[in-house]
Amino acid sequence: MNKNALFILISVLISCFGCKKQTKVTSPVITPKKYLSYSKNILNYSVTPKDSTDKSGLMFSDQGAWFAYSFPDSIRPSPGFSGPFLMTQQNGIWCSEMLVKLNIRDISWNEYKTTAYNSHLEQTFTNNDLILKQKLVFASGHSALIQYTLTNKTDRTIELAYNWKNKQLLTKTLRLESTENKISIHSTKSNATGYIVFPDETKITSTDSSYTTKSQQLHLKPKTTKEIVVSQTFIFPEYSWEEEQKTIATIDFDTILSKRSIEKETQLTSLIDARKEKFQDDKYAKLMAKAHLTLQNNWRIPAGEIQHEGLFPSYHYKWFNGFWSWDSWKHAVGLSYYNTELAKKQMRLMFEFQNEDGFVADCVYRDTSIEEHNYRDTKPPLSAWAVIKIYEKDHDLDFVKELYPKLKKYHYWWYQKRDHDKDGLCEYGSTDGSLVAAKWESGMDNAIRFDDSKILKNEEGAYSLDQESVDLNAYLYAEKLHLEKLAEAIQKDDDVKQYQVEAKKLKETIQNQFYDPADGWFYDTNLNGTTFIKGEGSEGWTPLWANVATQKQAEAVKNKMMNPSKFYTKMPFQTMSADHPKFDPLKGYWRGPNWLDQSYFGVKGLRNYGFDKEADQATAQIIEGAEGLLEKGKAIRENYHPLTGQGLHAQNFSWSAAHIIMLLIKE
Repeated sequence: MNKNALFILISVLISCFGCKKQTKVTSPVITPKKYLSYSKNILNYSVTPKDSTDKSGLMFSDQGAWFAYSFPDSIRPSPGFSGPFLMTQQNGIWCSEMLVKLNIRDISWNEYKTTAYNSHLEQTFTNNDLILKQKLVFASGHSALIQYTLTNKTDRTIELAYNWKNKQLLTKTLRLESTENKISIHSTKSNATGYIVFPDETKITSTDSSYTTKSQQLHLKPKTTKEIVVSQTFIFPEYSWEEEQKTIATIDFDTILSKRSIEKETQLTSLIDARKEKFQDDKYAKLMAKAHLTLQNNWRIPAGEIQHEGLFPSYHYKWFNGFWSWDSWKHAVGLSYYNTELAKKQMRLMFEFQNEDGFVADCVYRDTSIEEHNYRDTKPPLSAWAVIKIYEKDHDLDFVKELYPKLKKYHYWWYQKRDHDKDGLCEYGSTDGSLVAAKWESGMDNAIRFDDSKILKNEEGAYSLDQESVDLNAYLYAEKLHLEKLAEAIQKDDDVKQYQVEAKKLKETIQNQFYDPADGWFYDTNLNGTTFIKGEGSEGWTPLWANVATQKQAEAVKNKMMNPSKFYTKMPFQTMSADHPKFDPLKGYWRGPNWLDQSYFGVKGLRNYGFDKEADQATAQIIEGAEGLLEKGKAIRENYHPLTGQGLHAQNFSWSAAHIIMLLIKE
């Protein structure tokens, strides 16, 4: 693709679809359904950005759009939505405090109310005479619609004068120009161009950073309402603006809002009705709605070098506007419970970046002029787990046939490129020979087990750490079982037999090499398998998740997991034992914080061996112990302090949301 095509084309159309005739006041068109109501204000979107990079608040998005909105948080807010926040650069920027602000002359409001659902945003302004309601809904991954509904509460006709303007642009890299009834937006950082298009009779004046339209008159009869619908579109150059414009012209706002309401209700029903018996309380239903919305806000359509839909780890954190492989596998599992089609697209996204030898890139981006894809390492092999979870939901054999060759190639890549001594046990490593990338490949970047690791060359472009990791080989064992099921589904009988033989042998090796009977824990070892690399970490219960431990081994691991001085903390099952001298949740990243993927692996591991009482108890304590998880308005965090529950690092973290779904749902 041409480099210029990697830049986003920002097209903003704001057009009156024809004001609806004045009608008698009626009840609202949309009444949230039972489960949609659980999402009401579950996240707090109130923020007026102070500058283009202000990340102090949360943003609402849907349909995979690369832009998002919030509510203004000022004491006397103006009719309009904060933003949009544009994810057109690696770190995302606000283009304006409010790109489209509605002004009604000589009107002041007595009350202001905001309401957010998974389906849409609402603002309501009231005084003694008028009600102004604004609703914002995403019609597609390119366009959002805003409906203004003005209601005259009185017995007299009200004469109103209104116009639109913007609050100033928040970055000097953008510049406005006006021509006839249009505003164009130009960028000094790219060839991106934006447009604001008003009705033909609109007159505009503008500067480099602001615009205003000439006042228009509205005669609002007694006890009637008037509706105006405008749209904002942000579209990439690989899509057709002309086709999007035609589609927008035919859209009815209420129909789209009803469609979104039904869509979200259906998805939430799939999640909430599938909860485990122990988690039927409404607070867990609302947590499901929060997890669902977190994944929704991180959803992106194809653009630039990204050929399929997928999820960011977090739109909110400055470095997470890309796609990571093991994040993607986890996202896909969470999505599989309510949206298998999006889950499949998430899987396809990463496998577009699979090398001929089977290697899958660690992380990839829309625009490599900003950030290069990372081919220095891959991530732990959880892709077959994701595909089997999707297959269990919709039994799509065509999808299995499509992904199976890629999964098989990826599986055996580990044995070709990451088995230094060719003993059937793999190591984490890198493609460039760097130690840091080899640690990244584990996904547990600075875990204490890697403190004394060294890098070894296997061949050109393939390097391993000088240790065999228990979690990696447990993942590979589980993957053999998943591949066996997939091969059976598409009648690959020889492959089925091969996986069965390999899994049996690997199971015995894991049980014998990585388990220390004196400690009752699984550890990494040196390459020869003769020395344990001590330090109790969450990798120690991965064999339970993979169903590769013996019952006796699982019992011993369970006892340590449930020990309050080790892993059964305020928020249980963190990444390393609380009694270790290197335990440091605030500064440690993978040296103490609770990551919800690891917590889930621990809980699922307990269930695999019949410890359901402990698993239920731990699940409840994980959720109750995490700061803000059950609180309205608070974002789901990247990780948490296990002793205090304090939320740490990125907000709106996708794999945390995905694993909350996994913790609560029946499997």
